[in-house]
Amino acid sequence: MNKFPPFPQKSARIGLLGVAFDENSSYKRGSAQAPQMIRASFFCDSSNLWTEDETFLGADGIFADAGDITPSRQNMPVETEHAAALLYEAGLKVMAFGGDHSVTFPLVKAAVKHHPNLSILHFDAHPDLYDNFEDNPNSHASPFARIMESGLAKRLVQVGIRTINGHQRQQAERLGVEVLTMQRWQDVLDIQFDSPLYISFDMDCLDPAFAPGVSHWEPGGLSTREALRVIQSLRANIIGADVVELNPTQDPSNLTGMVAAKIFKELVSRMLK
Repeated sequence: MNKFPPFPQKSARIGLLGVAFDENSSYKRGSAQAPQMIRASFFCDSSNLWTEDETFLGADGIFADAGDITPSRQNMPVETEHAAALLYEAGLKVMAFGGDHSVTFPLVKAAVKHHPNLSILHFDAHPDLYDNFEDNPNSHASPFARIMESGLAKRLVQVGIRTINGHQRQQAERLGVEVLTMQRWQDVLDIQFDSPLYISFDMDCLDPAFAPGVSHWEPGGLSTREALRVIQSLRANIIGADVVELNPTQDPSNLTGMVAAKIFKELVSRMLK
């Protein structure tokens, strides 16, 4: 097996979707190239297809891959929501590969239609709560402001944050966001989620020493093991997730690509429980 089975697959449990889009990035472009890099890293002979709890992800009946969409800036929200909705309508949980973080808003919109009363766990260096960043309300720095303003999540917990400023702190308080900065990252290990859970994993939540292949280097982040510890500690019905902001143009050795594939594997392991 060197590629995922295509969608539709009657016996599949996890639908895969790549959103090759980075036009709402505010600094370096390149994350549109990430979906294929994550797929290739997953199958890289450097590792194997087993998770740390010894789940074999090469088994039949796990994945159905809807491939990548490459939307324009104008059409991204509608196309992304529609593509994810098709997977949810087929009874699948959804694992998406971005792309910049603006893709999360339409991905969550699709999830909520089939899983109301949603909670979100957001891994990131940045809160992404700007009201209108650089005159772009759809910036990758704003998706969680749009999500909360739209009433799409009953709860939003953010972990790994280390760049919050005055405006975003006000936004967090106004929108009822639980921000666990890096000083408090371990607090998430005690949090219980009593509703369907969506996980959004921005690769820059990790310290650049572990994941240099991102557009925004912010020292002082989570180690790969610390992030995995949070994921593996979750006891929740995880119905959807995304891995975003991997930038292959900043990752010539594919180190960060392999880390993204590892995060993907462990997220799927929890989604299958």
